[in-house]
Amino acid sequence: MEDFCQKRLVILGSTGSIGTQALQVADQIHAQVVGLAACRQVGLVEEQIRRYRPAVAVMYEESAAQDLRGRVRDLPVRVLAGMEGLCELAAAEDADTVLNAVVGMVGLRPTLAAIAAGNEVALANKETLVAGGGLVTRRVAELSGRGVRLLPVDSEHSAIFQCLQGAPPGKKPSRLILTASGGPFFGKKREELAAVTLSDALRHPNWSMGAKITIDSATMINKGLELIEARWLFDMPADKIDIVVHRESVVHSLVEYEDHSVIAQLGVPDMRIPIQYALTYPDRVPSPVRQLRLEEWGKLTFYPPDEETFEGIALCRAAVMRGGAATVMVNAANEEAVALYLKGKIGFLDISRLVRAALERSPIGGGETVEEIEELDRETRRRTREMLIG
Repeated sequence: MEDFCQKRLVILGSTGSIGTQALQVADQIHAQVVGLAACRQVGLVEEQIRRYRPAVAVMYEESAAQDLRGRVRDLPVRVLAGMEGLCELAAAEDADTVLNAVVGMVGLRPTLAAIAAGNEVALANKETLVAGGGLVTRRVAELSGRGVRLLPVDSEHSAIFQCLQGAPPGKKPSRLILTASGGPFFGKKREELAAVTLSDALRHPNWSMGAKITIDSATMINKGLELIEARWLFDMPADKIDIVVHRESVVHSLVEYEDHSVIAQLGVPDMRIPIQYALTYPDRVPSPVRQLRLEEWGKLTFYPPDEETFEGIALCRAAVMRGGAATVMVNAANEEAVALYLKGKIGFLDISRLVRAALERSPIGGGETVEEIEELDRETRRRTREMLIG
């Protein structure tokens, strides 16, 4: 087992599904955890601090930070709060890799702070690229001479990244193929979705994820958001990115070259594989994830996505073709709509209705600066909430 004890790791979102699995991977590869950040789960963060002894911890909510300070006053750890704390931790001089696993637009500024500081970013925060893809990739390109890299953690983008390792230098693929599980409502038609419950929507067939991402999978807008991510990560036009429903979640994504040869990355559905690859790249090391044995699966199935029923894919594709402001607004409307749905204030089909409304009022282009992106995000959330009143 190769030892990565010199790897100094910051985990933003350490209490979530990706964050907790990243800590398991850190144990496996003997990486040093030098910083942790979360939103409000003070008890779990305290446990993590006592185990990993990071120099800095951040709670996004100020009240949670105050609580944590009292709990760990016997330890030599600085406890910071809010966006300022997240950005300071992401830019930490004693870190070399920042794994960004926070949920939502809150992840954009810390990503930019990490890049500006010369830290490598292992990215599991979709919104960073969905809302700020052009801005982020430009910053990475400007600092690539300093060794700054943006490494994907999402299983689909990690799969594409792995498939591209064998590409000839300077030779781009002709097509990217993202796989989708189809979520819990695969095969249902739009009229059937009107009656689904929250518990139904949270029952993902293959993956254990946070509530927001699980709902995104149920609406299949997650695949549209991943299409936008892929456009920026791999500099690929949206019309060269296809989506196929693969119920077993064994083929994580595929790459097609101009000779029509297709290369795929396969593995059991376990996020520790892409997390570990992002942290050890370009090396591969032993993993606790069980071995894929195809004979145990019997068959692998593939279907076209039903974009009439699950229109989130088409909405995201239209947004990325329209330009920066549209992707910001689609993302913001979706985040707000999912939050409203989780609170029981709207129905399942209202999510895509609110996203469609944001797309329809979006301008061409825009979204060039952090300030503009954040203003578009705030305004879209406000108008999305107001639509319920109207």
